[in-house]
Amino acid sequence: MLAITQSAAGDASTLALTELAEPEPGPGEVLIEVAFAGVNRPDILQRQGLYPPPKDASPILGLEVSGVVSAVGAGVSSQWLGQAVAALCNGGGYAQKAVVPEGQLLPIHGDALSLEAAAALPEGLFTVWHNVIERGQLEAEHCVLIHGGSGGIGHLAIQVARWRGATIVATASSADKAEFCQSLGAHRVLRYDELDFVEAFRTDPSLRAPDVILDMVGGAYIAKHIQIANADARIVQIAFQQGSRVEVDLMRLMLKRLTLTGSTLRARSLEVKAAMRDAIVEQLWSTCLEGARAALPIVPVVDRVFPLAEAGGAHAALESGEVRGKILLSCQ
Repeated sequence: MLAITQSAAGDASTLALTELAEPEPGPGEVLIEVAFAGVNRPDILQRQGLYPPPKDASPILGLEVSGVVSAVGAGVSSQWLGQAVAALCNGGGYAQKAVVPEGQLLPIHGDALSLEAAAALPEGLFTVWHNVIERGQLEAEHCVLIHGGSGGIGHLAIQVARWRGATIVATASSADKAEFCQSLGAHRVLRYDELDFVEAFRTDPSLRAPDVILDMVGGAYIAKHIQIANADARIVQIAFQQGSRVEVDLMRLMLKRLTLTGSTLRARSLEVKAAMRDAIVEQLWSTCLEGARAALPIVPVVDRVFPLAEAGGAHAALESGEVRGKILLSCQ
């Protein structure tokens, strides 16, 4: 098979298309003929040497794929054979074939969800479900603040929050990104290129203090969130684009009874990921399979698709920040 490999940590030029032996599924695993692979910021961090894969994971980049199951390992039902799926990978997605644990498969039925669209879902859905719904405890009566609303995680977080019935405030850096967020269901979009979001919450009486905050920025944003959060709010960290080491006044956190939490997905156990998958399938997946036909659709937006051989170009596009939704690799 063909796959993207890397000789050393570095920039996008270190990625190369290489012919490798086909992997074999072990117990509890399936082999997927990969149609498309999602490109995510953790891939960039791994490429840079800042996010090494777990010891038992493939060193090949790629955390989500779509395709068709072509082989199953011991203990896996043969009913998966020939099944179209989307899947959360522990690594190995930038390849023509990938091995994935059975508990991380999302079955594709019907014609509303294409393999291309499906590849843009797993990493984002697992991340949003765990951090916004489970850790953030978002309910219909809440207000949620979602940073980076036009990105791969953010654009799905807006749609999941809309599905939940919450009031949604997103942030964006330009007029077109703000319009994109509103088209997905955001009730308000704050342009941080025009006004600091803290000032917006302080001066605009129509803005509710957020009960849940989804943050991938970190740095100075952490103290700002403690400042604007509603009493008993949950602030959930999923990344740190501006750094993870900060100084904050915890007295504000105590007085408001805030919860500051966060998580990483890749290092979680197979059992935990399977439990997330089961919850997503039970409560959310049907709205994805129905696409625009659903009453409250969750539809992934694909910005661009690059050939597998142009993975470096896909990384450069994501790093530019000029992305609406997800970037994919076409792997066949």
